[in-house]
Amino acid sequence: MATYKQPCLHCGEFIDRDSRLCPKCASRSPFGYLCPTCLRSIEKDEVVCAGCGRSLYVVCPSCLGRTFVDERCEQCGAGLMIKCGNRRCGELQFFENTKCTACGKKLTNQR
Repeated sequence: MATYKQPCLHCGEFIDRDSRLCPKCASRSPFGYLCPTCLRSIEKDEVVCAGCGRSLYVVCPSCLGRTFVDERCEQCGAGLMIKCGNRRCGELQFFENTKCTACGKKLTNQR
């Protein structure tokens, strides 16, 4: 049976369509963008999330430039993700989130 591969949106590597992580660039959303608050599919040209109303452009804490809510800053390339402090979870979360989207625990913004 043939398997069809699709290019990663971030690096162009062809990976299986059911992958949740790109093995080349480690992107957690290789085929599209997700709102960091409600995990709804979003497009890069949208200003706010249609699901929760969150602004999709933020100020990078490293360079203070305006950037899209992705895993890295578009201006300086700094990571915008923090690790959930729950020892049983440990999932990466967007730095502005107040609670973990995986386990629901309150996040302490450590960088």
